[in-house]
Amino acid sequence: MNSARHKVLHEIAGRSMIEHLLASVEALSPERLVTIVGESREQLHEALADRTAFAVQEPQKGTGHAVQQAAEALRDFDGDVLVLYGDVPFVSSATMEAMIARLRADDAPAAVVLGFQPDEARAYGRVIADGDGRIAKMVEFKDASEDEKACTLCNSGLLAARAKDVFALLDRVKNNNAQGEYYLPDIVNIAIADGQTCAAVTCDNAGEVVGINSRAELAAAEAQWQELKREEAMAAGVTLRAPETVFFSWDTKIAADVVIDPNVVFGPGVTIASGAHIKAFSHLEGATVGEDVDVGPYARLRPGSVLEKGSKVGNFVEMKKTTLGAGAKASHLTYLGDAMVGAGANIGAGTITCNYDGYFKHKTTIGPRAFIGSNSALIAPVNIGADAIVGAGSAVSRDVADGELRMVRADQMVKPGWADRFHDTMKAKKEAAKNKG
Repeated sequence: MNSARHKVLHEIAGRSMIEHLLASVEALSPERLVTIVGESREQLHEALADRTAFAVQEPQKGTGHAVQQAAEALRDFDGDVLVLYGDVPFVSSATMEAMIARLRADDAPAAVVLGFQPDEARAYGRVIADGDGRIAKMVEFKDASEDEKACTLCNSGLLAARAKDVFALLDRVKNNNAQGEYYLPDIVNIAIADGQTCAAVTCDNAGEVVGINSRAELAAAEAQWQELKREEAMAAGVTLRAPETVFFSWDTKIAADVVIDPNVVFGPGVTIASGAHIKAFSHLEGATVGEDVDVGPYARLRPGSVLEKGSKVGNFVEMKKTTLGAGAKASHLTYLGDAMVGAGANIGAGTITCNYDGYFKHKTTIGPRAFIGSNSALIAPVNIGADAIVGAGSAVSRDVADGELRMVRADQMVKPGWADRFHDTMKAKKEAAKNKG
C-alpha cells in the first residue's frame, strides 16, 4: 500500500478492512478470535483492543506458518477453526456458515476449502474436485498441467478444519518450494494422501473473496461495495437520482421514500427517516434526519446534528451538535453549533452561534417560534426565548426573554457630502502622483 498505516486498517466505506471482516465473523458468535500479526502489529493491538487474542508471526514464512502461530492460543480448544484473511474483507457470514456446515457433514472432511469461479481464472491456484465438491487435488497454477489449468474452480485461500486436525496436519507441511515457505493449502493434499476426505464449498459471488494489496485494488473494492449498497438502497425504496455519485458509509441507514440528489456523501453514523430529501452536494456525518426533512443543497451536517420532522437546512448551512426542532428552518448561510433550536423557529441568513471562546464550548438555546434576523451573532452561552425576535445584524450576548424584541446595533452615523469630498480628494492625489511620475 506504500503507507505507514497497516494494510488491513485502510478503510472501505469509512470502516477498516479488518473491521468489515470481524463484523461478519462476530455474527457467528465465535468462542475465540485469534489475529496473527507481524509487522506494524502495534497498530492492530491499538485498533482491535480487547476484541481478539493476538499471535505473532516473526519472521513470516507463509500462510501455513502463520496459522501455526495460533496453536498456543487454541491449545485447549476442541472446536471448528475458520482461517480468514484481513485483506479479504467481504466474506459474508453466510459463506462462513456454509463452510462450517460442510465441515460437519456426515462424511466429516478433514478440511473444507472455499473455492470461487472468477471471470478470469488467471494465476490462481486450482481446486480439482468432483461434482459433489470432494477434492482430488489442490495445485498451484505454476505447477498445474494444462488440463488442471482448464479447471475454473480457484482457491480463495480460506479454509475450515477442526482444531485437532489443522495443527496436526500443519506439523507435516514442508517448505520445499521456490519461496521456502509453508503453505496452508498443503494440508489438503496431505489429508487426501492419508485417505481422508477434503471438500470445497463454492462462493456464489466472487466479489466476496477479492483480496486487496494496493491502492488501486482498495479503490476497486470501494467501488464494488458502493455499487452493492446503492442497489440495496434502491431496492428498499430509496430514490437515487444519480446513483453513481452517491457515496454511503458502512452503517448508513435510509428509510423508504427518501430522495437523494446527485453528489451526496454520507460519513459514518447517519440515519435518514422516510420522506426526507437530501439535495445535491451535501455531506452528512453522525446526523439523524427526521421525517419530511429537507437538507441542502450544499449543506454540511456534522456529528450530533438532529433534524426533527419537517425541519429544513438549506444551502451553505453547517450544523454540529445541534437539534433543529420540528418545522424549524435555517435556509441559508448559517452555522449552528452546540445549539438547541425550538420547533417552528426561523434562523435568518448569515446567523452564527458563537459557541467557542478559545478554551470551552458553550450552548445556545433558541425557543419555539423564535425569529433570528439575518446576520446575527448569538454569543454563547445564551438563551433566546419562545416567540422572541432578534433584529437583523444583532450581536446577542445576554438572554432574550419570551416574546421580547432584541436589537443590538451601533448608532448609525450620517455625514452628508463626506463621501463626495473623500472621492474628490483621493482622485486629486492620484492625478498629482501621475503627473509627478
